[in-house]
Amino acid sequence: MKKKILVSIFAIAVMALVLVGCGGSSDAGTQATEGATATEATGEYGEGFVFKHGFDKDFPPYSYIDDNGETTGFDVELAQAVCEFYGWEYQAVPVNWDAKDLELNSGSCDCIWSGFTKSPAREQQYCWSEPYSINTQMIMVLEDSDIKTLDDLAGKKVGVQIGTSALDMLETSKDEGGCKELADTFGSIETMDTYTNAVAELKAGAIDAIAIDVTTGNFQMSKQEGLKYLDEKLGDEVYAIGFRTSDTALRDKVNEALTALAQNGKMDEIGKKYEDIYSSLSMI
Repeated sequence: MKKKILVSIFAIAVMALVLVGCGGSSDAGTQATEGATATEATGEYGEGFVFKHGFDKDFPPYSYIDDNGETTGFDVELAQAVCEFYGWEYQAVPVNWDAKDLELNSGSCDCIWSGFTKSPAREQQYCWSEPYSINTQMIMVLEDSDIKTLDDLAGKKVGVQIGTSALDMLETSKDEGGCKELADTFGSIETMDTYTNAVAELKAGAIDAIAIDVTTGNFQMSKQEGLKYLDEKLGDEVYAIGFRTSDTALRDKVNEALTALAQNGKMDEIGKKYEDIYSSLSMI
C-alpha cells in the first residue's frame, strides 16, 4: 500500500508535464488529430500495423539481449503486449543510443521506448506517452571505495552512458534541475557506450564511480558483487515513451493500450518478472 500511495502522488505531480509533452497546452494532441480520439484513429493504426520499437539493446532490465540471444526486458515485453492488444505486428529495432534521434526521425522506428527519461531538456523534442516508471539517478561505487559522499567525487573519474538522462543531469545546471555544479568538481566525466561497459571499467579501476539510474543499477548489482550506491541521490526522473512530435495519434493509441494493460493486470504480470524495477512502476 505504501508503494501505491507514494507512486500515485508522484504520478499526479508529473501528469501536468505529460499533457504538454507534445508542446503547448493539454489540447494540443486533440487539435493535431482534428478531434479524433485514440479509438477513432484506427485507419492508419488498425490491425496488421507494423509497430517498429526502437530500443537500446544493452539497457537491462528494460531492454537487452539475453544469454540465449533473445531480445527481452520489461519495455520489450510491454511493447509486445501493446501489439497483441491491437493485433499489430511487433518489429524490434535495436538502435545505437547515441543515434536514437536520427533513427526515429528517419522512420527506422516509431518510438524510443527503452528506459527513456522525460526530462525538461527533452520536453519539446518528442511527443511523450504517459509516464509508466519513476526513477532516481544515483552514484554507484565499489563497496570498498573511499568515496562516501558526493563531495568525495571531487577530482574523480565518473563514468556514464552516452546519450542518457544521467549525462544530461551532469550537464544541466541546478537551476534547471541538474547537477552540473557538482559535475564541475569531477576530475573527468568518462562516457561509455553501455552501462555494462561502465561497470566493467569500474571493477577494473579505470573509473572511480558511475552516474546511473537506480533501476538499471539494481539490475547490474544483481549480476555483479561488490557494488553499492552512495546515500545521496543526484535527482529524480520519470520514464515515458518518446514519439515523433507529429505522431500524436500513435501516441494516443499506445497510451490507451497501456491504460488497458494496467487495468487488466497484464502490466503487473510483466512487471513481476523484473523485481529490480517492479516497485518503480507507476501505472500499476
